[in-house]
Amino acid sequence: MNKARFFTLSLTYVNAMSTHAHVGDRYTKGDHQRGFPLVLFSSSFILLGAGHEGCFRTRLGELNKHRAPRMQVSQKTLLGASQTLTELLNRDAVQVELIPEKKGLFLKHVEYQITSRRFRASVCRRYSDFDVFHELLLQRFPYRMVPALPPKQMLKGVLAAVSEREFIEGRRRALRRFINLVAQHPVLSEDELLKTFLTFGGSDVQHKLREAFRRSGDEFTTCKIAGQAKEYLPPDAQGQFASSRELIHNILNLFHGLRDRAERMAARSKGNATDLLMFGRELSTVGSDAWPVPPLALASSNWGTLRHSLKGLSVEFALLADRAAQQGRREEDDVVEKLDFFLDLLRSYKDLSERPWHQQILQKHTNARKQTVNNMIQPRDPVSVEQLKSRIAQQEDAILTAELRCHFSLLCLHQETQLVFKYLQMTAHILGALINSQIQGHREMSEVWNDLHPKLSCLFGSSNGTSSTRTPAGEHPTPVTLVPN
Repeated sequence: MNKARFFTLSLTYVNAMSTHAHVGDRYTKGDHQRGFPLVLFSSSFILLGAGHEGCFRTRLGELNKHRAPRMQVSQKTLLGASQTLTELLNRDAVQVELIPEKKGLFLKHVEYQITSRRFRASVCRRYSDFDVFHELLLQRFPYRMVPALPPKQMLKGVLAAVSEREFIEGRRRALRRFINLVAQHPVLSEDELLKTFLTFGGSDVQHKLREAFRRSGDEFTTCKIAGQAKEYLPPDAQGQFASSRELIHNILNLFHGLRDRAERMAARSKGNATDLLMFGRELSTVGSDAWPVPPLALASSNWGTLRHSLKGLSVEFALLADRAAQQGRREEDDVVEKLDFFLDLLRSYKDLSERPWHQQILQKHTNARKQTVNNMIQPRDPVSVEQLKSRIAQQEDAILTAELRCHFSLLCLHQETQLVFKYLQMTAHILGALINSQIQGHREMSEVWNDLHPKLSCLFGSSNGTSSTRTPAGEHPTPVTLVPN
């Protein structure tokens, strides 16, 4: 006999027996009411065991049958497989710039000018505005990658070596990465919450966001295909998610190392700029020495001429220092920043994959169902059949909703995993930025060194035998551009 039909017939039997029984019979109505939980207990294995999916199959099928005509979406389009990395990156480009500090009644605060290319809007925002926006994003999209915000203040004792100015600049960069990850997300970018944050020009954006979106429900309650999520899942969704999560976590750890090394490269370029500048100043100091040259030095060497030539080298070395500083900024902006952007994406996926909400919801209702059954089979005062039936119906609805939400969360995880794999192609962009920055940096430095060489011809033409011939610069290599297919 079909398990769902058996459960329905059991309820019908108990209800009929309870209705027609009377006190004069061998079994009274109260006896049947007290025996009803035993029938419920036996049928509960259908709900809680391996067969509980079959019990709900008819209701789920009916639900999908009614919802399917509302939106016919292909699986490829639904899972975002048709979008390329270039399309994702070009969805929007949001600039975040510092506004000069303003002093309040007691404390000074930092404001940011937020400019969206997509919405053609520019608004002023504070960190607390980002905080409210982030809170609402997590509330509305619990199954999506929502990047973390940078810390609001410096941690005492941890960032002691970082100046306040450096911290504010680092926070600005992190906020820019955050808002761009949201603005380029296929789902988050289409929500009115983002549009309001990027375009609302009123005086209190926090109040506007809370009033408009706090009670609007999460994505599951507003998505038209939430009840059909199971149809779009691959057969082994859990297994694919587990293997993908392990791979992405390993990539996250590896790219942490790449980011640290790129940051050290940029720091060395900046350090080289400082050393070149100081080197030129020291040479200028040597050339400006007013101490008279003794006759012995004049007779055995050209120190006087050398000293005079060294005096004017500080200008050339200052130019070399400027080129090295530009190289450091280029490595920081083009390479380190791209790595940080990619790492922020991977961290948000890691945070999402570690959220146990979608499993806890179903487990919570299942445990409540078991507890109700255990309570009803204990000897106690008779409970009316209608109350028991109402309680069963409520728990069935709760478990059904939890199942649908669980399937929807798995679908979202599947989509987010595909999105991360799209962004893995940024590796080529990062490598191309590194190569181009090195080509440009070495070319600029080579030009300055070659211009400096003829000015020292008198020095290299001395008796040490060094040739004064200038090394030709030759043709400069063309910068490479790596674009993924």
